[in-house]
Amino acid sequence: MSAVFFLSPLAADAPEPEGGFAQTVRPAAEAVVSLRDAGIVRGDGIFETFGVVNRSIQAETAHLNRLARSARLLDLPAPHLDQWRAALAIAADTLPETGTGSLRLSLTRGVPGEGPSAWLAADETPADLPERHSGLAVVSLERGLSVHASERTPWLLAGAKTLSYAINMAALREAASRGADDVLFISTEGLALEGPTSSLLVYTDGEFVSPPRDEAILAGTTVDAAFEWLRTQGYTCVYRQIPAVSLGSVDGAWLLSSVRMAAPIRTLDGQPVTQQPELNESLVHALLARTH
Repeated sequence: MSAVFFLSPLAADAPEPEGGFAQTVRPAAEAVVSLRDAGIVRGDGIFETFGVVNRSIQAETAHLNRLARSARLLDLPAPHLDQWRAALAIAADTLPETGTGSLRLSLTRGVPGEGPSAWLAADETPADLPERHSGLAVVSLERGLSVHASERTPWLLAGAKTLSYAINMAALREAASRGADDVLFISTEGLALEGPTSSLLVYTDGEFVSPPRDEAILAGTTVDAAFEWLRTQGYTCVYRQIPAVSLGSVDGAWLLSSVRMAAPIRTLDGQPVTQQPELNESLVHALLARTH
């Protein structure tokens, strides 16, 4: 099951139109994307993907705040977040009442001289994913960026969720060519960063650790949710640099994302990574059970 909607993007400070924000949302059959749209021809735009469980949109505010941050980094017009909330609700209602799904919104610079364009896709997803339990074979690949890239080279857009995903997809193809499932990017300093479509979470010395959010990575909304639950279980959770060479001796590692939730890293560069099966199952369940 899937559905696509187009939006007429409003300025961030625009009042709610008569009839409500729903008036600015149209089914895909009533609109088209121009082949001159900068999002299509140049990847000049941003996106967010939301997990949905039983039509409940997970981490909606965190995703929308990240969308606004990405827009600032790309000098795009600030999105009207209440308009997007209304569109997300309309799209979520097209998904099954029970089960899981995803919502992917895109905001582009649009056709030159015509202003930004936006659309939203809703898709049903499998109720369970095998990698949540069986784990992932991961390879580490150099990203070619310093952890200071956000500060020193902001034009590289490290930390923005852009439509320009060619490098990320190339990395995943490289992993597949090596017989692996996924990738962990490494900085020029030898520090672990993130996956092409995921965030890194590590369990070591009784603490849960994720790389600092301002060091050339995308701030992970699922990491936030994982930390929130883990703290209720009595664990210490911190953002700290993770040397890639230390990953061989950690007590567990995961790649987290909005749809996959949590998938343990089974092997890294062919070497086994310690597993925490009971903790893993509890973490996956907690992330799926979120109502916000």
